[in-house]
Amino acid sequence: MTEDDEAETDAQADEAADEVEESETDAESEESEETESEDGLAEGDFVEIAYTARTVEDGQLVDTTDIEVAEEEGVADQDHEFKPRTIILGEGHIFEDVEEAVVGAEAGDTGTVTIDAEDAFGAYDPDDVETISAEKIDEDDRYPGAHVQIDGQHGNITTVVGGRARVDFNHPLAGEDVEYEYEVLSEVDDRSQQAAGLFEMYVDVSPEVHIEVDEVEEEVEVESDDEDEDEGEESEPETETQTVEKETLYVESTPELTMNQQWMFSKQQIAQDVMENVGVDRVIVQDVIDGSGGMGMGGMMGGMGGMGGMGGEEDIEEALEDADVDADEIVEELEGEGDVELDAEE
Repeated sequence: MTEDDEAETDAQADEAADEVEESETDAESEESEETESEDGLAEGDFVEIAYTARTVEDGQLVDTTDIEVAEEEGVADQDHEFKPRTIILGEGHIFEDVEEAVVGAEAGDTGTVTIDAEDAFGAYDPDDVETISAEKIDEDDRYPGAHVQIDGQHGNITTVVGGRARVDFNHPLAGEDVEYEYEVLSEVDDRSQQAAGLFEMYVDVSPEVHIEVDEVEEEVEVESDDEDEDEGEESEPETETQTVEKETLYVESTPELTMNQQWMFSKQQIAQDVMENVGVDRVIVQDVIDGSGGMGMGGMMGGMGGMGGMGGEEDIEEALEDADVDADEIVEELEGEGDVELDAEE
């Protein structure tokens, strides 16, 4: 073997060794990344988190889950429960910068994140300050500092002069950098707790929930056995009733939930999101009536002399008329009672 051949062989051997070393390095890097992903929180995980957010410039409270902070700031009497929140990482339930800081963290980790104004509540835009006729504003709200709705926009009155008002339609915190102090309390694995956390996040109400597997009868499409049909002619699909198992999230209806405007207008969307993220087939909202209320109908029925004293339909109508009760309204109310089922297929 000549010296040139030996040199070429050595070069090939070195090149092969470099490829092996590079391959091993890549494998170690991938393994390290997988280990880090397994050890820390990842997008899609349910997390219980506590936080307090303030403006950077003057320390104005923006949001908090701490009741003590709320009491110190004089906002604890608001119709809101101050306690840690359950969120899904990567779903935009909190600011993206905070989510990115929590991804890869573990229970017990704390941190502080500063969010630029543009990514928080937006930059302040002078063009969003307009002068409008005071006639567009209710008389009781024609003063500086009043929060008003004008043509579907929320604004803050800055001045009122004569018949004109100056209204700032910027967000009250526009132009403010925000600092978040957070603590990761735990990863939430219990699905009932996950569902309750989502309800609380969407409607600020934490109902009692539980998950059960129910047997439900439903129509299922089956293949037709009719061999006499003309080829190429589409036939009506055949169905049969089958008993299937469905995982159901039962939600206890409360006055707070029933009267919640967010729930009233968005219940289908909220339930759909809960079903997709918690992994259940349907949501059933139940009215729960126990015996603690005693004779709850006594006031109305007592004024009629009791059901036993009624002789028939005419007596019932007469009693309702005497009691100044609209019979049609009662019928509509009774027909509207019962479970409300929200199915994943709807």
